[in-house]
Amino acid sequence: MAANDAADFRLCVLNPGGRDLEQYFDQPTTLDSTTHPPVNFHGFAACTRGSVHRATKDAIEEKRPILLLLRGNFRATERALVECQTARRTVAIALKETGLHQMAEQLRDRGRLARFLRVVSRADGCLATTPEAAEIFRRVRLKYDADTVAFIPTPYPLEEKAWDLAVPPNQQSGIFVGTREWTVPSRNHLAALLLAREICTESGEPVTVFNLNGRKGAKLLEELQFPPGKLRVHDKCEPYPNYLREVAKHKIVLQLDRSRVPGQVAGDTLLARTICVGGDGAIERIAFPNFCGEGRTSAQLKTIALELLKNTSARATAIVETQWRGAERISFQAIRKQLAIFFSRIANHS
Repeated sequence: MAANDAADFRLCVLNPGGRDLEQYFDQPTTLDSTTHPPVNFHGFAACTRGSVHRATKDAIEEKRPILLLLRGNFRATERALVECQTARRTVAIALKETGLHQMAEQLRDRGRLARFLRVVSRADGCLATTPEAAEIFRRVRLKYDADTVAFIPTPYPLEEKAWDLAVPPNQQSGIFVGTREWTVPSRNHLAALLLAREICTESGEPVTVFNLNGRKGAKLLEELQFPPGKLRVHDKCEPYPNYLREVAKHKIVLQLDRSRVPGQVAGDTLLARTICVGGDGAIERIAFPNFCGEGRTSAQLKTIALELLKNTSARATAIVETQWRGAERISFQAIRKQLAIFFSRIANHS
């Protein structure tokens, strides 16, 4: 594919019946824009200067390839797929929620599973934001060419100056706990907090955590008895830019997530220009292979974290290396090229 083919490629993301408003990314977004930030599935539209829709007829009128999201009970997705293909649009489908626990929850219902199998089989192709979701798609589409399924990680605007929240390494302080879900076992939020407390005790570095569970969450945190003055708790959901600015103040982001998610914690960490330690999401494995939880025990992650916390030079080098990996694999430019190649391939196949 010629370079200008990728540059000219525009993608329409369709979330039929979803809550997000119609949005066009013909101009770069700024950090403090009031519209949806260009991350997660909005990132696929943003990196191609495309659009996001919740009405199928509006997506069809764009006359562009469509990334159709599987969400809810999949009924709206199935209807949208029929409409889009009747209008002769090239359509790839993607699961909106792809953590292992999320896929298991969605597909344990017989009716929803039946619709999932029909939609996956009928679409021109399947785009997966995790390798694990790609394997499920491939097994459903065994009779099709393997090239009609692709793992493409969610993109982040790493090359756009407006989204560079870098804080000099010598001005960063403390540990930011990247998870906050007590009730999802695979998130391992309690284990992450216990590890953060242990690292805090040994290093003296403060710990920051978001508590969105009100009094119940506050009481749970109190039971952990962090060293006095070393636990900083945010109890309100912040706008995304403010959240990123908070992350950027910290030396490391710590998590023990085992959900095999796309990796927003790691993506946010890249935008914040710091280091993600632990976690096994797709972006963790791509951008932070030397620090992620893949194949590592919590004791090994503790050793890694302590070294990053005390060694400013090593952390600065790690930031440069992880930013390079991110630019190569999940920047807007990198993902736009992958999308253009994939949609060209499935259009020819169909």
